[in-house]
Amino acid sequence: MTDTLTFAPFSATHLDGALRLSREAVWPHRREDWRLLHQISHGVVALAGDLVVGTALATPFGAVGMANMIIVDARIRGRGLGRSLMERMMAGIDVPEWRLVATEDGLPLYEKLGFRETGRVLQHQGTVGPHAMPDGVDWADAADLPAIVALDRQANGADRSSLLTLLMAEGRIAVLRAGSALTGYAALRAFGRGEVVGPVITRDAAQAQRLLSFFFAQRSGSFLRVDTTAATGLSPWLTAQGLAHVGGGVAMRRGDAAAPSPSATVFALAAQALG
Repeated sequence: MTDTLTFAPFSATHLDGALRLSREAVWPHRREDWRLLHQISHGVVALAGDLVVGTALATPFGAVGMANMIIVDARIRGRGLGRSLMERMMAGIDVPEWRLVATEDGLPLYEKLGFRETGRVLQHQGTVGPHAMPDGVDWADAADLPAIVALDRQANGADRSSLLTLLMAEGRIAVLRAGSALTGYAALRAFGRGEVVGPVITRDAAQAQRLLSFFFAQRSGSFLRVDTTAATGLSPWLTAQGLAHVGGGVAMRRGDAAAPSPSATVFALAAQALG
């Protein structure tokens, strides 16, 4: 099969083929999840005739490129296709810093490409029970978007305005305020078999728990997912809320890292694909 492969830019015509690959890899992504990524990303597909046998996407966030959705058809793994897809995808995006969240199987490839581990991502999910509504959290509106983007940039060292604009349109965002200042935000959107809460960005763990509890109270009885990191210390609290630790990944970086602000911390990711 590898003798007849061609490569092409990822387009909307490849969504169904990409979905087949992610299902075969037992990833939870729906077609709608691929569509959202496609809206803000560039990518490459490997084709055997008309069959999609590999994908790699890059989501540009200003000076940061987020590499994601790197999948190779199980029938042709181990033949260098993953590396070829990565190199072709990264060649089209000129940024000083690359980030990704790796599976254990993908670690050797990414290390060869110069990525280094920066932390561990912990996936929590489950059906949440009844929660009391916390004080001081309310729904964001369009006028809050510039402040949300600014807070996100402080925490991530990246310009994720494209993602946040999309989350505002396709999901819901809640915010914490101190007087007229916005001190934290969290987003909720449909994903996989339920919904994902993330990003969650604020000053400290107590505020992160308030933001998360706001959505838990809104979605009692629903299946939710939260991707946090080991460094936040939120994992035991999430488990106690009924969201079991079911896996995760390895956060990796290549290139010069932007310094995050000490006044804002990422307590949950938008997705492992998006950081």
